[in-house]
Amino acid sequence: MKTPKNNSSTRREAHIEQGDVFSNNALLALMADDELDAEIRQYLTSAFSDNTKRAYRADIAHFEAWGGTIPAQATMIARYIADHARKLSNSTLSRRLVAIGHAHTAQGHANPTDTLLVRATLKGIRRTVGTAVKQAAALKYEDLLKMVHKLRGLRGKRDAALLLFGFASAMRRSELVALNVEDLQFCEQGVIANIRRSKTDQDQRGRLVAIPRMQADANRRRSQYCPAQHLENWLKAAGINSGALFRAVNRFDHVMPSRLSGQSVSLIVKQRATEAGIDASRLSGHSLRAGFVTAAAQSGAPATRIRAQTGHTSDSMLQRYIRDAELFSNNANVDLWI
Repeated sequence: MKTPKNNSSTRREAHIEQGDVFSNNALLALMADDELDAEIRQYLTSAFSDNTKRAYRADIAHFEAWGGTIPAQATMIARYIADHARKLSNSTLSRRLVAIGHAHTAQGHANPTDTLLVRATLKGIRRTVGTAVKQAAALKYEDLLKMVHKLRGLRGKRDAALLLFGFASAMRRSELVALNVEDLQFCEQGVIANIRRSKTDQDQRGRLVAIPRMQADANRRRSQYCPAQHLENWLKAAGINSGALFRAVNRFDHVMPSRLSGQSVSLIVKQRATEAGIDASRLSGHSLRAGFVTAAAQSGAPATRIRAQTGHTSDSMLQRYIRDAELFSNNANVDLWI
């Protein structure tokens, strides 16, 4: 019977198993050093997005639950993606392969996902099943106003501020819930939000987003739905002076210290849409961001101005929503039927 080794090598191996297997070998070797400064180890750990690591771990768990092993042969990987070709989207399958590949290289194995067999199988799946992306429906501006029109109470104030500010800022839901009061600057013109970190800004360079105050028109409709004003109303009613901007509210209408999650944004969008008599089956937290792009395109805003608000690095990602917005306005039938 073999006795367990009690040496530095064993401790390093245990540390690697507890660490992030989705980093490269060099990083793993560095983090396995028992004499590594704790502050340096913390920075090394922060080199990779937590969301990405969580997704990759879930991908590996799914692969192993199916019967996969690390290391795996290329035939096993090909069988895995073939079994899920019509169950998972192409983007999910591709991410699963990336996770499986990282898990192999991190443990010193050859990457089976780079083989011709696996790559050709994935290509065949894309051609056979298709690569159409299921995207959340854009929330219509008029539907947004219906959703917040009759919201009351503390939770109603929070949801109205979240929906209006989320739409006007065109933030990702992760950016929205990560905001702190300290990230906001209220002024006469409106509010400026500092997005300190986002999906496309892992280095935390930051980005400022401005939401102007809506001046009252003849029937005061614009000021009634002013995102900046609703945000101020929520903070005042909730007594929030610092920390998380959007927080949980319990059934007794008391503000909790816990920050809302990205999933909470989706649930709030669906709940308030359903209550307003709007079909929520294709709505999600992303519908606020998509809704802004669509509404702005319909109003004639140029792509450069829309991109300045959304933070997209190119126009290509905007075109999906802009094309949808122009399906009728730029339709060739408009000039045919007189």
